[in-house]
Amino acid sequence: MTALILAAGFGSRLMPLTSNRPKCLVPYLGKPILDYEVEALRAAGVQDIALVGGYLMSELRAHAKTLGIQTIFENPEYDSTNMVATLFCARPLLAQLCERGEGLIVSYADIVYDSSIVRALLHCEGALRIVVDRAWQRLWQKRFANPLDDAETLRCDGDNLLELGKKPKTLAEIEGQYIGLFAFGASFLREAMAFYDSLDKDAMYDNQNFRNMYMTSFLQCLIDRYHNAKAVFIDGGWCEIDCKSDLEIDWKNL
Repeated sequence: MTALILAAGFGSRLMPLTSNRPKCLVPYLGKPILDYEVEALRAAGVQDIALVGGYLMSELRAHAKTLGIQTIFENPEYDSTNMVATLFCARPLLAQLCERGEGLIVSYADIVYDSSIVRALLHCEGALRIVVDRAWQRLWQKRFANPLDDAETLRCDGDNLLELGKKPKTLAEIEGQYIGLFAFGASFLREAMAFYDSLDKDAMYDNQNFRNMYMTSFLQCLIDRYHNAKAVFIDGGWCEIDCKSDLEIDWKNL
């Protein structure tokens, strides 16, 4: 299976650390965020890794070369689009995978995670598999004074994922947190691409226009249409790096 890391963003909340480097190259506990992801993927047996960049592409390309990554796409409109648009900037790769009958792992570029999480994602069966942290409060308590700050709703029926990505009013609405890591099965990738192309380009998605659709909004659209999303449950073993205070959290010792 191939992994695609979405690394186009600017990372304004990490300024000035992102003034001269992409967000995914900000040092975290001694090395760039991106390095953790590549190491975890390869340790789990995922050798084919591609990137989509945008902000400071030359710096991203140079560092990717040191990691042995050759397949890199660009979102030239990274500053006026969102994560879903970045994903589909890699359409040539998605089409190749469809032709070869292969699935795809999609990873945000501002998260670090253990290789065991990647293995759990690979071993799960299903058309759409989404990693969900049931122990999310341990991390959120380190990051925020109020765990509801920045958390999103997530509801399951067993391992069937029903809802994610809304703003919660109470902790009861949160059965886990989506971490920014998911996979399309080989049989579903082509269908997901066609579904994206069929979406109303003039509609609003969670108060965002089509070009700025959140990834959680797209995943929720897939869930509502196909009812085939499986939660891959984990209990910690990851961290999101979104602001400078996150750089002080040791993700392996939560």
